[in-house]
Amino acid sequence: MTALVYGLLWRLARAIGWLCFRYRTEGAIPESGGLLVAANHTSYLDIPFLGCGMRRRAWFLGRSDLFPLPVVNGILQALGWIPLRLGRVDREAFAKAISLIKEGRVVVIFPEGSRSLDGNLRFPKPGIGMIVSQTGCPVVPAYIKGTYEALPPGSWFPRFRPVTVTYGAPIDFSTDLNSSEGKELYRRVSHTVMERIAQLGNVAAPMTRLTGDMVGSQENRRSLQR
Repeated sequence: MTALVYGLLWRLARAIGWLCFRYRTEGAIPESGGLLVAANHTSYLDIPFLGCGMRRRAWFLGRSDLFPLPVVNGILQALGWIPLRLGRVDREAFAKAISLIKEGRVVVIFPEGSRSLDGNLRFPKPGIGMIVSQTGCPVVPAYIKGTYEALPPGSWFPRFRPVTVTYGAPIDFSTDLNSSEGKELYRRVSHTVMERIAQLGNVAAPMTRLTGDMVGSQENRRSLQR
């Protein structure tokens, strides 16, 4: 039953995307096998437009406070939402995601943890590395372009702007799993994924942007000292 409802919502989101947002996709995810899809996050439109660009059913890790109504919570969890409690490592949510991936399912994660308020990529959380370390699964990076312009944080009504979702090639972390562990592994995985997402969108990765800001600040300080 939930698969049928998911399929209907998938078609509805895709139709609305085509009609109102000139929605299109580039690339695709693998047709089989357990995997993570990791994407940037700037808008509530990200989940439906990321999901309807994939030909496979997906489960989405998302903040537990997004839908406070118990009835709505139950329906959305049945459809594939995995509520993630913030402020600490939610082992229950990650265990659910890991179990699904081991069953050959697709799980979506937003490595930044929450929406970007300015549209720029933010530093990733370690959760994606934790899942990779437990499953060894490939990670498909994805960049969602246009949803920030269509429905940025703080807006209630969407503007009809073009939206494009680009899926990159799967990232294999088997070498990293053999050479590192713990926090070092989590850092490698999360930073690599964010760099690939940035490349897909032709935007600055958060690590690169921070370095640039630091260089700029140092140059400004030197100029003031002259």
